[in-house]
Amino acid sequence: MSSDITKFADEVISQMNKSITDKIFLLIQNDKDLMHQYLRLVEKHKLNPVNAQIGKRIKEEYKLTNAERNENPISTLIVSHQEFI
Repeated sequence: MSSDITKFADEVISQMNKSITDKIFLLIQNDKDLMHQYLRLVEKHKLNPVNAQIGKRIKEEYKLTNAERNENPISTLIVSHQEFI
């Protein structure tokens, strides 16, 4: 693959890694069934443990490394999230 294509692909992936947690919480927020399941889990386990476990699974599943913290997510289900590289 051409080096400029690889560089571009790496840049796009890097941008996705920074926002993947927010995007997953938006997916939950905008899907009726997922939101229902999420609310049941929050009711059972409380908000912070549920959100922390989801964030941990994202990091594990995609084999990501912590970067900075985003204090302005788009999703209303979280007040901040870890960005990854």
